[in-house]
Amino acid sequence: MSHAREPKPILRAGLAAAAGLAVLAASACSAPAPPRTVAAASAAPSAGATGPATLPAPTGPHPVGTTALHLKDTSRPDPWVPEAKARELMVTLWYPARARTGQRAPYMTPKESELTLKGRRVTGAPYDLLSKTRTNAFSGAEPAGRKGALPLVVLSPGFTMPRSTLTALAEELAGGGYVVAGIDHTYENHATTFPDGRVAECVACDSDTDPGFGTRVAGVRAADVSFVLDRLTGPDAAWEGSALIDASRIAMAGQSIGGASALAAMVTDSRVRAGINMDGTAYARLPKSGLSRPFLFLGSPGHTPGGRDNSWDRDWKLLTGWKRWLVLPGGDHQSFTDVPLLADALGIEQPGSLPAARSVEITRTYVRAFLDLHLRGERQPLLDGPSPRYPEVEHCAPAAKTCE
Repeated sequence: MSHAREPKPILRAGLAAAAGLAVLAASACSAPAPPRTVAAASAAPSAGATGPATLPAPTGPHPVGTTALHLKDTSRPDPWVPEAKARELMVTLWYPARARTGQRAPYMTPKESELTLKGRRVTGAPYDLLSKTRTNAFSGAEPAGRKGALPLVVLSPGFTMPRSTLTALAEELAGGGYVVAGIDHTYENHATTFPDGRVAECVACDSDTDPGFGTRVAGVRAADVSFVLDRLTGPDAAWEGSALIDASRIAMAGQSIGGASALAAMVTDSRVRAGINMDGTAYARLPKSGLSRPFLFLGSPGHTPGGRDNSWDRDWKLLTGWKRWLVLPGGDHQSFTDVPLLADALGIEQPGSLPAARSVEITRTYVRAFLDLHLRGERQPLLDGPSPRYPEVEHCAPAAKTCE
């Protein structure tokens, strides 16, 4: 496509160890294309901004380590920039660590923070504010675990929203004994930083109103996931701790188009044993014979059975294995990401009616319960029906078009 040109590289010093967060995508693919370039002057904080945010600590028993991988898939050109003969990806790994050693990982670089806030037209905070968000993971900490013992969870963020968006969830899972791989799907977000200082901006944003765009993105991401699994579990492992991963216990979760991509990846790659779609329109077509692996729909009010988005109703009928459909009536499209935790710091309105800490707790709890059940075989009564501990969460019966 004529718009798929390579952005001019932006040279910056250093490597973003936990790189690239895009904050406020309104939906998977329907938001208007953000501006490609904006003046570089710092924004003055509004009266509502409160300063840098702090992510809640993980509740699991393990310290959390993190590292960033730069992976290059030479088997295919970049789907958004065809002149680039290889698909380059940045992947952040979060994992259980032996000790809390080293420096806390950055949430993103100042340049990434600047491009993100400009891209989403957030002007009520200094442009470097997101780079000051306090995380709980330690860069380069030594991994802990027995060989072949740790399940692997792949996380895919929403459109324009890089992997940092899901840091609070990733840290929670890693503290509970999972290896977590958060993928930046290059050229689909406002800023992805490579080790040599290049910053790839959002080329796909130019075509997000094209017919079939959502299906195309889901397919690109499914290919990204398969490549990352090859590099984490195959003979050419890219991470020194890869031997700790149990390649028979892999799941994928995503928000928005990332959730749609979880289904797409499961259709094309049998290594993904279970999947979660957090509030994403489902674009991947399931086989007529159905998909028998476990799947969880976790959504906001726009994803109630028989609602305006019928893609979940369509796919529910073809999910022939364990499945649940949960809705948060007080939730928002961004309730399953870090955005609620960042809203006060940025001086923006809280998404949904749930308090930030509560929406993050619910997301962490239900995602963790699903993974503990299907990757560890640990019974989870929480998933069997409504819980007095989490009355905000409704279990849906699609056939009756009801939730309670």
